[in-house]
Amino acid sequence: MPLTVSNNSAVAAASHYLGKNQQALQNSIKKLASGKKFAGPNTDPGTLSVAMKLNAAVTRLVGAKNNVQGGISFVEVQDGMLETAGRIVGRMAELKGMATQDPMKSAQDVASYDNEFRDLQVQLYQISQQTFNGASLFANYITKDANAGITANEALFGGATQSAVLDNTISIFTSSNGSTGTKISIHKSLLASALTINSNTLVSAKWGTADNTQNAGASGVFTFMASISGDAMTLDKVSSGVFEQALSNIAFLRAQSGGSMSRLGFAAETIAAQETNIRAAVGRIEDVDIAEESANLAKYSILTQAAAAMVSQANSTNDVALMLLR
Repeated sequence: MPLTVSNNSAVAAASHYLGKNQQALQNSIKKLASGKKFAGPNTDPGTLSVAMKLNAAVTRLVGAKNNVQGGISFVEVQDGMLETAGRIVGRMAELKGMATQDPMKSAQDVASYDNEFRDLQVQLYQISQQTFNGASLFANYITKDANAGITANEALFGGATQSAVLDNTISIFTSSNGSTGTKISIHKSLLASALTINSNTLVSAKWGTADNTQNAGASGVFTFMASISGDAMTLDKVSSGVFEQALSNIAFLRAQSGGSMSRLGFAAETIAAQETNIRAAVGRIEDVDIAEESANLAKYSILTQAAAAMVSQANSTNDVALMLLR
């Protein structure tokens, strides 16, 4: 092999490998520092795209999970209010019995029962106006922003024959697909209508008129709610069958809330399982194998040092040519 000075192929080869080893060493350091398998987008664009979409799905699932948890809280508060309403109606029925079936009660005693009966109607009205973080727990209208003057928008409790066009529901999306995926509809209980009963047919009626006053007494309709004590009904105008129907209606509303809570619970479990599995899939795609990459780091570190030493060694061959020229 001829000895040359102007072109040193050994130095060129050693420099080439030094650059490659140095680049591999830097990539290995980046992977270990970030914990990711990809040192850059050019490593595997297709796989990186899949990981990005899966990460976005996880983010959407977290949002859906929060919405479901919020829905569970909403239904729990609603059920607590309905339980209280049931106890109030039960107390009203007790007052009816004490005021009308005990011959020893004087007119003053009956008046005291009437006063409590009126106050309980006001309390039921106040319960029907309760909100959860600004959202109404109960509904008098079938749409969120209904105009009270539009009769067609009034909600009507129908029990087992409830009509969807006279109901008020909230849709909660339970998948990463948003509105195109699965959803659960929870009911904003129709407490006002459930407590407004036609004493002739024992069928629920629409509560209130355009100016939001009760329509008790009209066509035999009785409501257990009153916005003020002066509008409340007295015990002598109520039949015992109306109390039984009101309690039955509240029981149905609680069962409806319980069903919603059950569905939301299953949805929360499903979302949690999906989130766990997708996170595991993302981990398999983009998480670096620390053991393997640590071995690569040691290897490329040694090769970089070796290549640098060889560049230095190859440069020393020029000294041999100088010796011949002396």
